[in-house]
Amino acid sequence: MSSSIPGPRDLPASRHDLSTYWGRVKHSADLCDPRTLFASSTALASATTLIQTYRNSPTPTAFTPSHWNAKKILDATLHPDTGLPVFLPFRMSCFIFSNLIVTAGMLQPNLTTRGVLAWQITNQTLNVAINSANANKSSPPSWTQMGTSFVLAVGASCGVALGLGRAVDRLKNVKPNTKVLLGRLVPFAAVCSAGIVNVGLMRGGEILAGIDVFRKVPSEKSGDAVTENLGKSRIAAAIAVGETAVSRVLNAAPIMVVPPIVLMALQKRGLKNKFVIPANIGLIFATSVFALPLALGAFPQRQKISPERLEEKFHGKGGVGGVVEFNRGI
Repeated sequence: MSSSIPGPRDLPASRHDLSTYWGRVKHSADLCDPRTLFASSTALASATTLIQTYRNSPTPTAFTPSHWNAKKILDATLHPDTGLPVFLPFRMSCFIFSNLIVTAGMLQPNLTTRGVLAWQITNQTLNVAINSANANKSSPPSWTQMGTSFVLAVGASCGVALGLGRAVDRLKNVKPNTKVLLGRLVPFAAVCSAGIVNVGLMRGGEILAGIDVFRKVPSEKSGDAVTENLGKSRIAAAIAVGETAVSRVLNAAPIMVVPPIVLMALQKRGLKNKFVIPANIGLIFATSVFALPLALGAFPQRQKISPERLEEKFHGKGGVGGVVEFNRGI
């Protein structure tokens, strides 16, 4: 993100009001804008130079549309902790495309047991990669944690998918259409349970070690707010991981629920079998476009909190507005 570019001057957080849900949704839509994927290395370097110049300018300058565009590119490309580009397939701006084929595979009607297992494993592989690439890097997960998370998440997703699938098949006194619908919603339960396990384990090291907490204080020279690192907080890490797990469920809900219901309705109206897969992919894509910003906007990525809610060592150390901040991760 642009905040990783060093400099004494603080950047505007967003062109949108991040204190409101819809402001965060609009901000998240900027982060998820696929057009940022086409920014060349030259464009990225130019954006970095422009923001670096602004942050290190000795005199106040206006934040122009060019600055906003540069900030958008950096926010969608760079990790906020490391300042390095996130591997392209694992950026939020690429999530709709990275997730599209996997979700379409999981939501195929009449999947065999082998198909269920293969798609759930593929989905959890993608989840581990995205969680690792976008997690708070002040306490990065070890390879052991990543491997454990992957194995347990795969076990949870496959267990839920196969277990619930068989339970639905054995239901009695249930209308056939209802039974079909319940069967198509099984992947949602599997993805949600595995997603929570995945986030919890992948980022469990953050809770054990804590994540960096910052405060903004006025600069003695310029009067602009500057950021100070106050140390690591395990409570902040627990909040960050918990909110991220909830946002994963909020993102999965419409993507895994709406397309199966609509597809089933279309099939009842005579949708031909040769159009089922294209219709499924189209429904998932259309739902994902709206669902991802809505889910990411549920909680601020740069979380502000009263220092009194954290460990005692942070009490009374609030910065501007009496709060401290930490990077929640995505």
